[in-house]
Amino acid sequence: MRTVGKLERAHIEGGDVTTAHGTGSAGGTGRRRFLGLCAGAGLGVTAACTGGAGRPHTTASAAERHRPEAERDAPGTDDWRLGTTGPPDAVAGYTDRVSVTPGEEFALHVSTTAASFRVDAFRVGWYGGRQARLVWASGRIPGRARPGPRLLPTTRTVRADWPAALTVDTAGWPEGAYLLRLRAESGHRRYVPLIVRSTEAAGRTVLLHAPATWQAYNRWGGSSLYAGPLGDYASRSLAVSFDRPYDGSGAEKFLVYERALVVLAERLGIPLAYTTGPDVHRNPSVLHGAHALVCLGHDEYWTPEQRAHVTAARDAGANIAFLGANTCFRRIRLEQGAAADARTVVCYKSSFRADPCYGSRPTQVTTDFRLPPAPDPESALTGVLYEGFPVDAPYVVHAADHWLYDGTGVRAGEGFPHLVGVEYDRVPYGTRLPGPLEITAHSPLVCHGTPSHSDSAYYTVPGGAGVFATGTMRWVEALMAGTGEIGRDHGMDGRTRALVSRTTENLLRTFAQGPAAQHAPPPRPNTATVYSETG
Repeated sequence: MRTVGKLERAHIEGGDVTTAHGTGSAGGTGRRRFLGLCAGAGLGVTAACTGGAGRPHTTASAAERHRPEAERDAPGTDDWRLGTTGPPDAVAGYTDRVSVTPGEEFALHVSTTAASFRVDAFRVGWYGGRQARLVWASGRIPGRARPGPRLLPTTRTVRADWPAALTVDTAGWPEGAYLLRLRAESGHRRYVPLIVRSTEAAGRTVLLHAPATWQAYNRWGGSSLYAGPLGDYASRSLAVSFDRPYDGSGAEKFLVYERALVVLAERLGIPLAYTTGPDVHRNPSVLHGAHALVCLGHDEYWTPEQRAHVTAARDAGANIAFLGANTCFRRIRLEQGAAADARTVVCYKSSFRADPCYGSRPTQVTTDFRLPPAPDPESALTGVLYEGFPVDAPYVVHAADHWLYDGTGVRAGEGFPHLVGVEYDRVPYGTRLPGPLEITAHSPLVCHGTPSHSDSAYYTVPGGAGVFATGTMRWVEALMAGTGEIGRDHGMDGRTRALVSRTTENLLRTFAQGPAAQHAPPPRPNTATVYSETG
């Protein structure tokens, strides 16, 4: 194992980096075109942003540099995009930690068919529209092809179990979401995601990343929680391990369902903090005193501990935004590995009777939260209930005068094609709701031949917190619809991007001020009226 230490690493101070390569464009949407698209969506460019390398105009202490808001207008780079991945074994890797705090070390496990590789660490953010900053770069590291996946037969868990290729010291890295880009000597590249998490978030908005869900869908080595080597459900994994790379680009779930929200939130300049579901599961202290918590575009897999901690934060006054659908749907367990991190996501799903906890610890049985042996529907927290997949339908605004839609110019009944999908939620009319709740969008759809609706909903609780759920999984994707940034936008266009961008800005700015019930208009309960009109 190679250690990249303080003298060798390309250590950033005040925006400078020492690297062995340039920071020119790596393809994709050019900066000028992207800034124009942002401006068209209301994502305006601040006059203070800088476009090239060099130091910011002001200096900050090391502690301040760790804060995300200090990064907003630092110089960024266009050279963060991936390029060609090559065949699956060309280069791939994973970290030994889901997240670290600034200054902690992590190990990077890499396999490549090339003679050598390098690593670039990009922090995702606004950066004048460039969306990332190069924070660290390695030197040349000898490459080696590692053995194929190892299967644990009892739970059909796939692991890589490669030795560490290097350790990385994150001293000086600001809190935030990172893409580690592996660059093989052959020219092939892949990402490895990493969160540099916050240790406290009092007065800040917490962005909650979802690596348990990333891992649930990960098919590296042939198996995920959904399918086995032949693509069938019966041979799926019952537990999946973080000790393996992610498939595809290495960071698809983050890129599609999370990145655009990070960019927008940092552009707004509100005080931010970063963490992950597994970290909240282990230690909820990061939520203490937080003004808001944002769950991103696809956050399906939660432990009961994580759910309890998030619910407690809501009841203490932290606003919550659910910017996806199917959130908090699966109950999981996180099991410890050799390191301090929980390295295995356990979810037996429909095979829950085979779960070792069945019969002894019903609240730990890994199946859907709403199902026996310990039913607890997610709507008690989210206000909405997952109902179906797949669907593609217009998003139809109902309460056009709600503060969420201020400045959008939207009218009641106005639709935005393709925004509802590919999974959707609805308010569970006829059941107990978590507080006075207002449906802000009520979108008719047909799923598997059955007519239904997707709902956006806002409610408040006695502690003052406001909770908003979009009811659609495409919300975060829509923040970059029509820009070419995500390569697929389901037919959503700039008009939809403008609506979602402005609505999300209204939501984040309002929630960042503290308990929404204290400074925003209250919900106008309308569920009975809406469903009596539409069925």
